[in-house]
Amino acid sequence: MSAATDRTATLYRMVMPQHTCPFGLKAKALLEREGYTVDDHWLKTREETDAFKAENGVRTTPQTFIAGERVGGYDDLRRHFGKPVADPKAVTYKPVIAIFAMAALMALAASWAAFGTLAPVRAGEWFIAIAMCLLAVQKLRDVESFSNMFLGYDLLAQRWVPYAYVYPFAEAAAGVLMISGALMWVSIPLAFVIGTIGAVSVFKAVYVDKRELKCACVGGDSNVPLGFVSLTENLMMVAMAIWMLRYVF
Repeated sequence: MSAATDRTATLYRMVMPQHTCPFGLKAKALLEREGYTVDDHWLKTREETDAFKAENGVRTTPQTFIAGERVGGYDDLRRHFGKPVADPKAVTYKPVIAIFAMAALMALAASWAAFGTLAPVRAGEWFIAIAMCLLAVQKLRDVESFSNMFLGYDLLAQRWVPYAYVYPFAEAAAGVLMISGALMWVSIPLAFVIGTIGAVSVFKAVYVDKRELKCACVGGDSNVPLGFVSLTENLMMVAMAIWMLRYVF
């Protein structure tokens, strides 16, 4: 067998008028990055796809074959090349890190646009307010799902269920008002109240009751563990509310 043949892989993937399989595209790109020439076979209809699955005894596509041996789907291909495969159920802080990083960059950009410099105090204020807005967006994507997770640990929501639905809107309103500097008589007590209740709830659930829960801070479908990050989010709101009092008095 020639060296060229050794570096050839056969890929079967769905490419239909209404659907192109994203994992098929990823598998093809991965094979090419690994130096393989790809013999790319398109499954152009549902019937053709079902026939391929039945013939090869597989449940999904894409499917990759190397040196006549079936490697499997995209995750199997990653394992074949010794690359990590993400566990969709694993806990992770990535969503929170991404939100805080983007909030920081947006705050610095706003400071530069407004003042022509990276004003640390104003940028810090905007960072917290923008982070509140971005976190609220994650909750507002699916308020029902958020409320289900939130009710698992928030003390006020457990006593008054509508609060679980009010919270995302309250957080968003406080964040927007703090960015604008308007209606501080609304934003300051709002941030202080929801932040305080949240901090107490998280502290009790995690550090007193020792419960292992997922945090609703980035929405009801998150795998972010309830703990330090959740407590920090709420304490930031409390600190921001207290800090903003300097503009009132």
